[in-house]
Amino acid sequence: MDTLVICIDRDNDLGEKAKILSPIIGREENIKAAVALSIADPEDSDSNTIFGGVKVLDELRAKGMEAELITFAGDKRVGITSDQKISQQLDDVLAKYHASNAVFISDGAEDETLLPIVQSRVKINSVKRIVIMQSSNLESTYYILKHAFNDPKISQTFFVPLGLASLIYSIFLLANYPEGAIIGILAAVGLYMLYRGFGDTVTIIWNKIKDAFHTGRLIAVTHTAALLIIFVSFVQGFVRLWQYYTHGGIWYHGLVPLATVFIHSSIWWLVLAAVIINFGRMMDKYLHGQFSFRQISPSFYAFSMGLLFWGATTYILAFNPAIEGAQLSLVTGLQYFIYSIVLAIIITLAGIRIAASPVKE
Repeated sequence: MDTLVICIDRDNDLGEKAKILSPIIGREENIKAAVALSIADPEDSDSNTIFGGVKVLDELRAKGMEAELITFAGDKRVGITSDQKISQQLDDVLAKYHASNAVFISDGAEDETLLPIVQSRVKINSVKRIVIMQSSNLESTYYILKHAFNDPKISQTFFVPLGLASLIYSIFLLANYPEGAIIGILAAVGLYMLYRGFGDTVTIIWNKIKDAFHTGRLIAVTHTAALLIIFVSFVQGFVRLWQYYTHGGIWYHGLVPLATVFIHSSIWWLVLAAVIINFGRMMDKYLHGQFSFRQISPSFYAFSMGLLFWGATTYILAFNPAIEGAQLSLVTGLQYFIYSIVLAIIITLAGIRIAASPVKE
């Protein structure tokens, strides 16, 4: 096989809309898939990408080259999940065809983000972007906005934060507490933005938890317990922060002391969550006969980090007479901070010593 003509459907419109599994191999199969996608959604550009691949395939074969057309589809969860699926499909196809080079067909910048993945496996001789020519009516602002808002990827990003903000504001108005609406809205939008930013990571963790439930591993329970402990830690931290905020406000206590109160109140809960996660991993390794003492070291590191944050926040709180911790003098607070650093270093060295110990066969 000389050349592969590769088409990419990163968000798996072929599977979601036309119910077609990938990879799609061969000229006739790709034409059937493109027609099915065009019927399911005439506005989807992926069908044009496939037709563009068919044209390139015919041109290559007309020159006497041995070529084949293959379309890869990812997942609607665009990102790590979809790229991993495409990578696996690509590896399987290359193991079968042993192509020396490829032509990459795309309909835009999103699909072209897969170029480094494809290039790491096969030489790409050409990249062809399929641009759809539209009439002036379709290029109107109204149509563009309407089409964008009907796209789930865009509508979820745009409408969900606005919907959350409106819902929270109405709840606080109903409770006759409009002042709290700003805090509630900022917290909700902040959590949503964190989820969007770490969406792939959250998806991977959630999939691991589901797999652990299905395979009967202890890590499913310990991860769930850790998530609950993290939730408790944030609640406790916010409650303590809110107590001082309502009794003086940010202008009285200061932003740094209030943030320090939150960290000081929640740090040991977070350390406990990390230790429980590591405990679940160790027990699963032990039950499968793969346990080694090296796996204890992450718990040492977590405890060391907890000591450092606890010592630092204790010293900072000693500066503010209106916040708990003022019963400690600055000298005592500094001593606690120094002791926590020394103890954290000792515990970390112990963890490194355990991690570096030879594995017994």
